Amino acid sequence: MTPQNAPIIDIAGGVDTHQDTHTAAVIDTVGRVLGTEQFPATPTGYTALLTWMHAFGQLMKIGVEGTGAYGAGLARLLRAEGIEVIEIDRPNRKTRRFQGKSDPIDAIAAAKAALAGDRTGTPKQRDGRIEALRNLRIARRSAVDQRADTQRRIKALIVTAPDDLREQLRHLPAKKLITTCAALRPDTADAASPATATAIALRSLARRHQQLTAEISDLDDLLDPLVAAINPHLIAANGVGTDVAAQLLITVGDNHDRVHSEAAFAMLCGVAPLPASSGKTTRHRLNRGGDRQANAALYRVALCRLRWDPRTRAYMERRTHDGMSKKEIIRCLKRYIARELYKAITQNDQENTD
Repeated sequence: MTPQNAPIIDIAGGVDTHQDTHTAAVIDTVGRVLGTEQFPATPTGYTALLTWMHAFGQLMKIGVEGTGAYGAGLARLLRAEGIEVIEIDRPNRKTRRFQGKSDPIDAIAAAKAALAGDRTGTPKQRDGRIEALRNLRIARRSAVDQRADTQRRIKALIVTAPDDLREQLRHLPAKKLITTCAALRPDTADAASPATATAIALRSLARRHQQLTAEISDLDDLLDPLVAAINPHLIAANGVGTDVAAQLLITVGDNHDRVHSEAAFAMLCGVAPLPASSGKTTRHRLNRGGDRQANAALYRVALCRLRWDPRTRAYMERRTHDGMSKKEIIRCLKRYIARELYKAITQNDQENTD
């Protein structure tokens, strides 16, 4: 419901987002629930939701679940209106078991989390060049995955192919194999024959592989200059190519200031060691959280430097003599690399600001 003749008070909002509807809740500064309401997940519904919240008082902030998914449109509108948007993690499972689950309960929990600053973060802005980069990279990764799957299916078919066809193809390198299979000329009128059907299937898969390769090449032609234009310092770092730089830029987002330190960046990438001490035992354990794609990108940089960078190879030898395993050394390297690349990202931001 909407209050009538209510005094102006400070309030906080929370929104549980879904594909078709968003459920909103409003609380005051001591956590009392003032109201809950459901709105359609459309631009008109977003405006109605904000108007409804303003009727309760002075809106300080809004906690939104799923700002990178179903809540992306609402988050854009709120930022355009100058409202502070807080990204809310999913509710704690223990709390959910005690309180139950419904859209109003989740919306109230989002509002309370935003007010308390518990398990919250600044959402990524999705209206800049990095959002364009993310969309292009989604298409490229899908094409790469499908091409790899296509090549695996070709090789699986060759294993069970007739002897003459198998002997013709089994020893060919990948590139020659695709070209040869794409050039096969089976008689489609004899598709009921297993040998002919195998040749038809191999030709179809090989041509699909070629189409995906051309699609990947076209996307690379777009991604390479875009990444270089967004952050030339990052792309120039040792061991960092377009793919690694693109992933790290996407992980941080357009609004890089939301990651306030290199330690926070390391935690975001899952390369910050976590304390696991108890009593007389003092130690750290592997961080299994964070963005695993960013973690994999830093791992590729570490492997590249271990192969080609003299300083990194010398570090590897020194720590090996200290008794560390290769895995432990790579974990340390990823932490150092995260520090270096964070500086490259922020250096570019400072130059753009100046």
